Amino acid sequence: MKNYKIHYKNNLAIFELSKILKNFIDKNTILICVGTDRCIGDSLGPIVGTLLTYKLFPLPVYGSISSPIHALNLIEKVSHIKSLHPTSNILAIDACLGDESSIGEIQFRNSPLYPGKGVGKTLPHIGDTSIIGIVDCNSANNIFVNNTIRLSFILDMATIITESLFNCIYLNELQV
Repeated sequence: MKNYKIHYKNNLAIFELSKILKNFIDKNTILICVGTDRCIGDSLGPIVGTLLTYKLFPLPVYGSISSPIHALNLIEKVSHIKSLHPTSNILAIDACLGDESSIGEIQFRNSPLYPGKGVGKTLPHIGDTSIIGIVDCNSANNIFVNNTIRLSFILDMATIITESLFNCIYLNELQV
């Protein structure tokens, strides 16, 4: 399985996503949540990081609303994180642009995250696996700052991702 897609409004989204994630997350996994708190469309990662931290997620989480990992500090922060966890598996989480028909999809990818790719930035890839939330279409005139992206939409997607990660930990503990 390379990629997995589920719409955030699917009633079983949390359980279906966690069922996939449990095969890729273990005690040696860390999470890097990418994005900025200065733009609603790009705040998915920091909101997930904040929710996980507030709820005391049992694995290391980097990137939050108060300490975001974004294009301007990404190289330095990821390098520091890797020095702290040199043998860890990294799950990267970020917002993404896609086709209009894909808006609202949460995608798990068994591949790294390529931050900034959708907006033409060249940044290093992050992680071994990734979760992306498609928050807008890549044909939008004002990428990620489009006034039509609602904070409630981003928060709903972030909540699905957060709860899926907690459920994944629960599922893995049952199998230990």
